[in-house]
Amino acid sequence: MSSSHTPSSLHTPSSPHSSQAPHPSQSSHPSSPQVPPHPSPVSSPPAAPLPSPLSLAAVITKLRAAGCVFAEDEAELLLATARTPDDLAAMVERRVVGLPLEHVLGWAEFYGLRVAVDPGVFVPRRRTEFLVDQAVGLGLRNVGLDPQNVRLGSRAAAARTHRRTVVVDLCCGSGAVGAALAAGLEQVDLYAADIEPAAVRCARRNVTAAGGEVYEGDLFDPLPAGLRGRIDILLANVPYVPTEEVGLLPPEAREYEPMVALDGGADGLDVLRRVTAAAPQWLAPGGHLLVETSERQVPHAVEAFTRNGLLTQVASSDELYATVIIGTRPAEEGAGGDEVAGAS
Repeated sequence: MSSSHTPSSLHTPSSPHSSQAPHPSQSSHPSSPQVPPHPSPVSSPPAAPLPSPLSLAAVITKLRAAGCVFAEDEAELLLATARTPDDLAAMVERRVVGLPLEHVLGWAEFYGLRVAVDPGVFVPRRRTEFLVDQAVGLGLRNVGLDPQNVRLGSRAAAARTHRRTVVVDLCCGSGAVGAALAAGLEQVDLYAADIEPAAVRCARRNVTAAGGEVYEGDLFDPLPAGLRGRIDILLANVPYVPTEEVGLLPPEAREYEPMVALDGGADGLDVLRRVTAAAPQWLAPGGHLLVETSERQVPHAVEAFTRNGLLTQVASSDELYATVIIGTRPAEEGAGGDEVAGAS
């Protein structure tokens, strides 16, 4: 689960009914290079051309009338995904009444992957790809590889000469973040957890295909005890929308995504504080916790990280309107503190 300002995840924009601009980030840290896309953990054969009474033009007209800003792009996706004329008509109607496009299609594009997204499950946002970028860079450095120079073809061979990276994806939702990181690093032991049963069912489709395991429960509670002190990369895409601002979210988010994936409490940081309090017990020495938040929440988020002894950096992307807090467990006990980077 994670927080939302706009429910778009397909690289073709997909939140036409309403939108709320995310808070642009300014505090920053140099980001890792974008990793070339990997094969999708969810595969489905392309649909054959569909002889349908609903033509492309007719679908576009219906979507436009419903207020879809990107009606042309969405119509093409719907026609390409539908397998029968009746299927197409039903999909168009679901979209017209306001269901997120990803729920209608049954998938979202994320970090070069096509990931399954079931109704009632949080839709992965494109800005969260920045979180994956940061994690991939850290993971490559952990096995002695330079993210700036490593090539996709040589990465797996090089990583095989090192120990596998232990990755945990908390508040995993669909499992898109963990699956993307597994694709980016390749040699990982992946574990994911979420409190929502629907999210767990969906995540098992994506994470199991990436070689991982998914658990149902609250934050760290369902994880195997043997992971304590062994996690190299801990991803926590926690909810961070303040309770009083949830009502300002687009209807697609408010009405069709689980509230537990959106509402972060009075200041939006309730779950973040719980994660940072427990993370040092679960991270390996030198292990990293990465959490997405908003720019305006950075000071209080950093305080939560440093209060729990994590060396802290702030990374941001102006392009994706994304802000990520990175906390590292000191390799040697007693070396806590903060180190906030600031470059775009």
